[in-house]
Amino acid sequence: MKQEELISIRRELHQIPEIGFEEVKTQNYVKEKIAGMPDNYVTIKEWRTGLLVFVEGHTPSKTIGYRTDMDGLPIKEQTTYSFPSLHEGNMHACGHDLHMTIALGILDHFAHNQPKENLLFIFQPAEEGPGGALPMLQSEVFKQWKPDEIYALHIAPEYPVGTIATRPGLLFANTSELFINLNGIGGHAARPHQANDMVVAASHLVTQLQTIVGRNVDPLDSAVVTIGTIEGGTKQNIIAETARLEGTIRTLSLESMQKVKQRIRGIIQGVETSFDCSATIDWGSTYCQVSNDERLTQAFMNFSEQQKDVHLIECREAMTGEDFGYFLEEIPGTMFWLGVNTPYGLHDARIEPNENAIFTAISHMTAFLSQA
Repeated sequence: MKQEELISIRRELHQIPEIGFEEVKTQNYVKEKIAGMPDNYVTIKEWRTGLLVFVEGHTPSKTIGYRTDMDGLPIKEQTTYSFPSLHEGNMHACGHDLHMTIALGILDHFAHNQPKENLLFIFQPAEEGPGGALPMLQSEVFKQWKPDEIYALHIAPEYPVGTIATRPGLLFANTSELFINLNGIGGHAARPHQANDMVVAASHLVTQLQTIVGRNVDPLDSAVVTIGTIEGGTKQNIIAETARLEGTIRTLSLESMQKVKQRIRGIIQGVETSFDCSATIDWGSTYCQVSNDERLTQAFMNFSEQQKDVHLIECREAMTGEDFGYFLEEIPGTMFWLGVNTPYGLHDARIEPNENAIFTAISHMTAFLSQA
């Protein structure tokens, strides 16, 4: 594909962001692009709103997987683009539009140039939630083409274009969503003794949750407990009957994740007793850590160091969450950061990744997969 076509694809995908397992337009768009490629040794199958594309190698000894994600986020776009989201309230704020464009560019290369090894291109839905990797991994259609090794990338706003960053071992954290509902007795603000105020209960709960990392997690480990939203009450002179807290948990170790959840349960039980209310917890989408295979990652890094088109950095682990970790639990492989040089972070409504990173990634990965 020419650079102009790749830019057009990215911008058209940017305009149709769809949340997890609703990527119908996105799936159809990607299918149309693949239909325009040679199909002499290419087979495509659907899985829910995702796609699996098998490229038969000419003398294969293994199957190599390359995974991209497809979904957008429920974020109202605030970019300066002339091609903003056409789906009001949804946005590709995590770079999945670039990810898919890169995958299509790599696939197009190998559709025209048959690889030695079998390649499986995985267009996975619902990475942002509720999580598409695990059910796709468990599906019969995936098992038919299950790769022997697997690779993926994620854009990194903080790195310059041309930079690739990764490391052997742990790259991304264990993550879990957190939803807490508090239920008490509402009433008139002038008669507080006749009600159980869930705004007050929620306020105490937030404060107590912030003690977990400082007093219950090994200081040599790392963890995050963040409450991002609180909802409670209906009017200034009505004592709130209910309150809802929404947040996230991130830990570098599975043991710390289990410990944090245990402490959250204990603190909530204390709040129930203290404020004479009831509470429910929903852990939402829970993702395991992304742990890169030592041997394959070192081989990828050695290859990258020898290429003139990229600058390799061995980075630190991050508290970012990614359900690609489920693939890596069963299939050895590597994920890496791709620099896109933008001042705004992932999930920011203003993020504008540098599109030149698309060409860097396609060139680098076609070269790597050709020799892998």
